[in-house]
Order: sequence, then structure tokens, then C-alpha cells
Amino acid sequence: MVPVSPTPVGAGSGTGRRHGRHGACSPWKWLLLGLLALGLLLPRLAAAQSAEYRIGPQDMLVVKVYETTEFDGEVRVSPDGRIALPVAGDINVAGMTDRQAADAVKVALEKCCVNHATVSVRVKEFRSRPISVIGAVGRPGPLDASARTTLLEVLTAAGGVLPQHGDVIYVIRHGENGLSDQLAVPVDDLLLKGDPRANLPIFPADLINVPATVEVTVFCLGEVQHPGAVVFKSTDRMTLLTAIARAGGLTDRAAKKVQIKREGAGGLVQEIEVDYKAVLAGKTADPLLKEGDVLVVKESFF
Repeated sequence: MVPVSPTPVGAGSGTGRRHGRHGACSPWKWLLLGLLALGLLLPRLAAAQSAEYRIGPQDMLVVKVYETTEFDGEVRVSPDGRIALPVAGDINVAGMTDRQAADAVKVALEKCCVNHATVSVRVKEFRSRPISVIGAVGRPGPLDASARTTLLEVLTAAGGVLPQHGDVIYVIRHGENGLSDQLAVPVDDLLLKGDPRANLPIFPADLINVPATVEVTVFCLGEVQHPGAVVFKSTDRMTLLTAIARAGGLTDRAAKKVQIKREGAGGLVQEIEVDYKAVLAGKTADPLLKEGDVLVVKESFF
């Protein structure tokens, strides 16, 4: 539901008269706000109802007829969108919701077999719209979606996340209107903290992307303990202080000024001078580094 946040009544100082006519919400105003919220909610409910899953080829259905067990069981949808039931024969269910399919089965059974049929149809496997998992997982590719699947179950079926996974998992969901949403799930919330809110329900045709980290290199030269390449993960926060720390820190002969050499547009090299001591003291912001940056720490002559 769309939240409606009324303005706080009686904020600050003032008289009762000020709070009366203009400050407080009358019952009619609350009713108007409620109707407005309901009016905003109804289109969303209608869209959700129209977005019910439509049965497709190779889906697995569970059929139950309450008057008899003769027709109960699991049945696979054929490539042309039909299911076959004993005696009743082939029934077309392509493009139907589970409720519509139940009605179609009911009509077929009442024509051939029973006077009255109460039928339920549930989709067990959504093979016509498989879930896809890409990125840093053990077995990337399409997965047969089953009812009430969660993000953890899908990742487990895909072989689990690999050690080089990033910090965030993305769930990309396509709507019936052609639009798509991207939901970002922090890996730590899902795998380490066990936050149930991070274990999203997964629906047919969802795409789960587990981005892998890549190595990013900067170079520390001059008066540092271990000159050379410093490697970060793409998810790390690369700063001047972090790079110098990973290079072992400054030597006793290091000057307080550090140069950052960065290749810019057209291959031109930009030189940025930073006061290391001011950054260390918190007087200057710790500069963010980019892939390929070169830090040069010159020798002090004093």
C-alpha cells in the first residue's frame, strides 16, 4: 500500500486555536486521504492480477479432482500446449493461468466422465520460462523454476557462489508490460547475516546475476617500503592511504608530497600533487585512485 504520512499536528509552539482549524486533520480529510491511497493502490493490484503466470510448453502441472482420485497427479504440458488426462483426452491449457486451466479441465471432465467436477491446477515446474543464473556461480545457465523458489535455493541449485563473487547479487525481473526491475541484494546480508528479507522469492524468467570481482592495479614508486604494483579487488575502495599502506608505508627519507600520475583523455598524463601528512591527519580528503594510477613518493632532502 502507498504510505500516507500526515503532517505532525502541533509541531512547535502555538495556541489551541492554531491547532484547531488549520493544523488538525478532520475525519473527512482522513477519509479523503484513505480514498486517495486506495485509488493509487487499485491499479497496482490490477496489474499484479494481470501478471499471473501463463502456462507454457514443458511446464509440469499438478491436477486434483476432489470428487475422484482417478485424474489426480502430475502431468507435463506438451510442446503444443496440451495436457492428456485419462478418458478426457487432450486439453489445451496454453497461455492460461492455473485457474483458467482448472476451468478447462472441469469442462472436459464434465463432458465425458463426471456429472460435477471440482478441479484445482497448480504449476509445479515453470519450464517454459526458466530462471537464468549468470556470473560467479558453480554452474551458470538456465534452471527449471519450481513453485515457491527462493534466491538461496536458486543459488544452491546453480552450484553456489564462487569465492570471487562481488558484494551484491542482482535479481532482474521482467514484467508483463515489457518493463524490468533490478533488485540489489547484499551478499553479506544473504549469506553471512542470514537476513530473511534478503532471501527474495524468485519467479519464472527471473535473471540472477552474481557479478565477479576483477583485479585492479595501481603502482607505488619511490620512497615506499615495497615499490611496485599494488593489486585491489574491483569492490575495494582504492585510496592513496590504502595503496601506500599495502606498499609497506613510507620510508624515513620520504617527502611529504606525493604525486599521482593519471592517464587522461588523448593519452595525456595528469599530475596531481597531494600532501600525504595532511591526508594522514584528516585535514585533506583521502584521494580515490583509478585503475593504472601511478603514485610517486620522492625523497626528501631535509
